[in-house]
Parts: sequence; structure tokens; C-alpha cells
Amino acid sequence: MIPKRLAKIINEINNILLPRVCFGCNTQLFSGEHILCAVCRHDVPLTDHNYLEENAVDRIFYGRIPIKKAASFVFFPKNGLVKNLLHWMKYKNQEEIGGFLGEWCGAHLREKGHLSHIDAVIPVPLHPKKLKKRGYNQVALFAKTIAQNIGAEYCDDWLIKTINTKTQTKKGRQGRWESSKDAFELDASYSQNFKHVLLVDDVITTGATIESCAQTLLQQKNIVVYVLSIAMASEG
Repeated sequence: MIPKRLAKIINEINNILLPRVCFGCNTQLFSGEHILCAVCRHDVPLTDHNYLEENAVDRIFYGRIPIKKAASFVFFPKNGLVKNLLHWMKYKNQEEIGGFLGEWCGAHLREKGHLSHIDAVIPVPLHPKKLKKRGYNQVALFAKTIAQNIGAEYCDDWLIKTINTKTQTKKGRQGRWESSKDAFELDASYSQNFKHVLLVDDVITTGATIESCAQTLLQQKNIVVYVLSIAMASEG
């Protein structure tokens, strides 16, 4: 095992040879900074959503699906810092960004204690073919870190995606719904029965994917579904 002092020296040498840069502005990160510099972190548009008061994400699902409560961590403008950050996370093999955001969001949730009763955190799944191609589920590390922070079980093998849908970034609400409906199933062999679950996605736009996932989860008797996304689409 490498002594801590030597490991620190090696890490400092690596930072000199291959300096870590901010995913927001591409400037070099200082000691103690991770993923984002202090300036960019300050500029992240947090939503201030909680699990007590009504918010814009709740209203997306009114009259559509009986979700108990929903929230998003940040806003997702059409351009800017958050869009770039999530693009790196989803398409550029930077899964660690999900862990960074999960720790940040998880700390808020842990402090508030509003989700301390959640039994399991479930990420919106990818189809096996898309998972194999990408190599990871972009929301998995975020969801896993949230589970650790609120003291819940992380469950990524109960809800499964059975239809390999194409990208939905350019589709409207109806198109997204048509692509997502009947795309998910519960693993019939799964023996664990959860009472309160937190369904987690990366970005909520029309809510079609979450609606389809929630409908599938609600097939389980006496289950209560909460929702969390990293971001929600906003104007700007």
C-alpha cells in the first residue's frame, strides 16, 4: 500500500503534468475544487425544490400519474453551464459528474431529512443495447450517491427497459410519450417489496419517461413513488 504522504506527492505531480480543469469554464482547478471551479459552482442555477412545498415539477404530473412528490436539483436552460455539464456526463464518458452532483444534492436532502423514509432509489434504466454501447447509465452514479446520502437501498435491477427507443431530445410531448409508453417492465423474479421508492432521472422535460416508469412501478401493490431529477428544462 502506498503511504499517504507518497500518494499525496504523486497526486500533486499528476496535477502538474495533467492539470485538472473545470468542466464549466475550462480553467485549471485549485486544490479542494472538483469538477467545477468555485465561480462556476456558484453560477449553477439551483431550483431550491423540496419535498414539502409544491413546485413546477409536481405540476408536470398533475392529472397524469399519482406521484407522491417530485423535485429537480437544478434548472436546465437551453444553453449554458448545466447543459454542457450534463452533455459531458451523458455523452463524453464523464460519469464522475453524476457522483459530484449526487453528493451536492444528497447533502441538501440529508440535511432536510424529507426523504429519510425512502426504501429504495431507482434510476431510470437504459435498454441493454444502449447500456452496452454507452458503457454506463448516466444517471446511475447520481442515484447511487443519493441513496447513500439518505440511507436507502440502491436498486437498478428491478425496473428494466424492454424497448430500445431512439433519442428524444428533438421530440415534443406526444412524441416522447409514444416512444416511452410500454417501454418498461418490472422483473417478475425480484423478491424485494419496497413501500416508498425514489425514481431518479437526469433531465425532466415533458415528463413522459418518468410517467411511463412510474406507471410500471405502480403495478406493485401499495407502493408510493417519489421523483427526483438532476435537472428540469427551463426557458433561457
